[in-house]
Amino acid sequence: MKNVWTITVRELKALFVSPIAYVVSAMFLVAMGYLFAAILANTREASMRATFNNMIFVLLIMAPALTMKLLAEEQRMGTIELLLTSPVHDWQVVLGKFLGGLILYTVMFLGPTLYYVLILQVFGPPDYGPVLTGYLGLLLLGAAYLAIGVFASSLTQNQVIAFFVALVILLLLWIADAASVVFGVGAVSDVMTYIALPRHFNDLFRGVIDTTDIVYALSVVAVSLFGATQVLQTRRWR
Repeated sequence: MKNVWTITVRELKALFVSPIAYVVSAMFLVAMGYLFAAILANTREASMRATFNNMIFVLLIMAPALTMKLLAEEQRMGTIELLLTSPVHDWQVVLGKFLGGLILYTVMFLGPTLYYVLILQVFGPPDYGPVLTGYLGLLLLGAAYLAIGVFASSLTQNQVIAFFVALVILLLLWIADAASVVFGVGAVSDVMTYIALPRHFNDLFRGVIDTTDIVYALSVVAVSLFGATQVLQTRRWR
């Protein structure tokens, strides 16, 4: 794991000096600040549930912007060749990149929103159970979004293409539940319902922890990072 951590630290240094991370984070926080204020003004309830539901949609756009350069930029500049020829495994490169993005997401995206909980104190003490499970859901959701973004970034040298590939994949997973109606009742419909992203986080936002939802998020991460690893391995044989 030493190699993974070395790549993670290297990626964090690159991300924290890149204006993209700050711009994307600022856009996310501005959007969420506005939505949080609007919800609070209308409901005047000490609850984060509606805010959490808005976050998962806003992150649908922000996550691909955060991950689009992780591997695409390395390929464009040719530095990916140095990584692949160094004494590290492909999966270590992918995992290190992913962890760098996940740490930055946790610090710069989720961290600043914790002050929402303090603001809610004005309207009454919030139920901290759903708040804690809600942030767990956002962490798992963010990990799934970022892993898909890493996979998309491994497919191309162009950051814009990587952004749109990740966005399309996420949108397809977002509407999979609605698309299941087209297939009626059956195995295909059940699969489409299961892979739909939003339905796996509603229970967490209500304070209910279901292992099925956690397994789903971790499975999306594992499959996406495995796919990115396979893409990198093909570069060794070109």
